[in-house]
Amino acid sequence: MNIPLIKPYIDQEIKQRVFDVLDSGYLTEGPVTKEFEQKFASYIGCRNAIAVTSCTTGLEMALRVLNIGQGDEVIVPDYTYPATASVIPIVGASAIIVDVSKDNMIIDYDAIEQAITKKTKAIIPVSAFGNPLDFDRLNEIKRKHNLYIIEDAAPSVGAEFKGIKVGNLADITVFSFHPRKFITTGEGGMITTNNDKWANWLNSYKHFGMDMSGTSREGIKFEIIGTNYKLSNILSAIGLGQLTKIDKLLQQRKDLAKNYIKLLEKESTIKLPITTNHGIHSYQSFIVYHPNRDTIMNRMRKEGIEVQIGTYALHMHKAFNNNPLVKIIGNMENSQWCYDHALTLPLFYDLTNEQQELIVQEIIKSE
Repeated sequence: MNIPLIKPYIDQEIKQRVFDVLDSGYLTEGPVTKEFEQKFASYIGCRNAIAVTSCTTGLEMALRVLNIGQGDEVIVPDYTYPATASVIPIVGASAIIVDVSKDNMIIDYDAIEQAITKKTKAIIPVSAFGNPLDFDRLNEIKRKHNLYIIEDAAPSVGAEFKGIKVGNLADITVFSFHPRKFITTGEGGMITTNNDKWANWLNSYKHFGMDMSGTSREGIKFEIIGTNYKLSNILSAIGLGQLTKIDKLLQQRKDLAKNYIKLLEKESTIKLPITTNHGIHSYQSFIVYHPNRDTIMNRMRKEGIEVQIGTYALHMHKAFNNNPLVKIIGNMENSQWCYDHALTLPLFYDLTNEQQELIVQEIIKSE
């Protein structure tokens, strides 16, 4: 038995798009990336989409465009990939780390309010594993305390809250196109925002600070200090090819998730995270909670089934301890529990129902 955790969807049409870029000789960011940005914005329903080298660089850029830096504080969840918090000290601000909800692995909204000070400028909540955030709660906090919301939507293309797609809910949203995501470019990311002024700055910043209204190379002017966070035509061709099939890819994930739920519903020792009320989950990952997670994970790997933990609890790591630009508030009881119990099961387009049955049988056998 050999069942991988993920398998990117790359068909012949997507390969041909890459070959076309290679044959064109125009390999850096250009018309293919621009088309990818335009069609992504159209899919999300937002005004602007800016392709970048990764979700991490996108989050950094979001902080910079909002002028968040030294002396400012940004609140983030403990249970997340380190990039969510790491970008904050990178721009000179302080990362304020709070606990999550055990029910869904999403930031604890009450903990956010308790952590807010006069220095707080923004929140970076994570729509964990494709589960959308409760923007009713977040917008209430935003209005009350005059904060920005930068959504780390690394895994959440296709998720929705109250009929609105993730990417069109926060002040700025950042997605990832890492191969664990079902829309992938290998490495890459996308920033979305409805603020045109911010979008213009972000687009300039990733092009070395260039005035993007210039029509010729000789007439280029550099207006701000910027850097190179452009996404190449090669990588964009992969993402664009997948984006044209996103409805099919997303529906397959939902169908596979529904089948997992059906297969697992009678197993009393296995618990499932709760989807946000009024939300549509995009299932970048299918997560279960199990009291004997490590034992089961090791056994399944030996049987050729690639399973994984959920993500990391930041308070457990040296990078976030004894750091003058990081403050951990609370004992992280829920985050620790999620770290100890969350198990990620295989989920990809070609996964069959028969393979899902084998996976569930192995979980049960391992108990």
